[in-house]
Amino acid sequence: MALHILFAWLALFLPLLLFLFSVKNSNNKKKNFPPGPPPLPIIGNLHQLGHLPHQSLWKLSRRYGPVMLIRLGGVPAIVASSPEAAREVLKTHDLDCCSRPRLVTTGRLTYDSLDVAFVEYGNYWRELKKLYVLELFSAKRVHSFRYIREEEVGSMIESIAKSAESGTLINLSQKFVALTANFTCRVAFGKALRWAEFEDGRFMHLTHEALAMLGSFSASDYFPRFGWIVDRFTGLHSRLEKSFHNLDDLYQKVIEEHRNANKSNEGKEDIIDLLLKMEKDQTEFAGLRLKEENIKAILMDIFLGGMDTAAIMLDWTMAELVRNPRVMRKAQEEIRSCVGNKKWVGEDDLSKLKYLNLVLKEVMRLHPPSVLLLPRETMDHFKLYGYDVDPKSRVLVNVWGIGRDPGLWERPEEFVPERFEESSIDYKGNHFELLPFGAGRRRCPGMSFAMATVELTLANVLHSFDWELPEGMTERDVSIEEGAGIAVFKKVPLTLLPVKVSHEANA
Repeated sequence: MALHILFAWLALFLPLLLFLFSVKNSNNKKKNFPPGPPPLPIIGNLHQLGHLPHQSLWKLSRRYGPVMLIRLGGVPAIVASSPEAAREVLKTHDLDCCSRPRLVTTGRLTYDSLDVAFVEYGNYWRELKKLYVLELFSAKRVHSFRYIREEEVGSMIESIAKSAESGTLINLSQKFVALTANFTCRVAFGKALRWAEFEDGRFMHLTHEALAMLGSFSASDYFPRFGWIVDRFTGLHSRLEKSFHNLDDLYQKVIEEHRNANKSNEGKEDIIDLLLKMEKDQTEFAGLRLKEENIKAILMDIFLGGMDTAAIMLDWTMAELVRNPRVMRKAQEEIRSCVGNKKWVGEDDLSKLKYLNLVLKEVMRLHPPSVLLLPRETMDHFKLYGYDVDPKSRVLVNVWGIGRDPGLWERPEEFVPERFEESSIDYKGNHFELLPFGAGRRRCPGMSFAMATVELTLANVLHSFDWELPEGMTERDVSIEEGAGIAVFKKVPLTLLPVKVSHEANA
């Protein structure tokens, strides 16, 4: 509906825009731009993106090459679809491509206006990354949240066990979302603030609405001069404002609770405690002191960034395991053999689970958490594969396409964890064939945070239960259809029957 309205507005501005378009094209004829599909006037290549842009871009790249130029309305975008091209933009030209586009949708939900105040200092985001890597998501900090992970996973396993006793099917997708949300809330906000219980589900609604907004189409992002008219007409602008203010109210409430609380257990401080301490100590970033608005911005990053990544990975992993019983049995045999007759898989056991690590690599190859890495924006002109790349161009890395390239992977559409047995490829940004968390300066700082949750959850789910499909279903009936969004989720929820496996207590 929004696109139909957009095209109607475009018709009104068509004469002026055609003139501007022709002038711009005459200035660009002297440059050697990357190849790409011919754009239409005004809308560029937006009509070719389809419901799942990463798939459409992959098909186009098979024709136009691993470095491709498309037009997103009035915005040029470079699409990298090979490990070599990804290395160029994420490593060789990392400094030229390390900015972020000022997206209207993202900006309204992530305190983007704060960045304006820091732009002239130039290195705010670098300082913020140091905070994430050295403090919030350091190995020591991630380890300190171990007790929360174990409590939340244990609670989920006990809940599933009740369904197993009664022979009741469960929506495993929903279980994973609740688990990761509860864990994220406890880590970020403290206490036992639980996603499903907060104010009669209001928190759940806030989360869903914010994630929906982040994955929405904003005309202002692609038509900066007049797209705001369309966004106001379609109601997107007001929805964004309302979503932002609701989340801001939540963060304000939780911050005030922390300010007024008497901390009795210093060993279990949460992220807000840490940030408030830094505010009190007048910690500086890029020459400016950390303020309450910065704390809210960081909470927004953790909250929205951490809510769905781990849940989506768990969902896709279980779906692929159910579709491939051989792999499921092999993973379960390894876990049960390593853990023995213990009731739970502890974090100390995870390093022994080599095959489980292969399974997760294969899942991230086929179903990366971010199919198109969060867009970057070029800061200067540079040459890429001999082609000209202008400043203010978007840069998209098609991680999904790289993971399914038949030139890189044998039988790329098949789920075969063993392909990584003799391979040194990892997912930490060192190998550009597998980039679920990106690489370079903009690599996801919460990688270890997410993977710690995924590994512990998956190991316990496979250790404690066997899994059966609903009556009448076969492995091939399990859908792997993708849903559209900022992170591509499994469109059809995974519903399975858990069968409890008995583990005798240690002597």
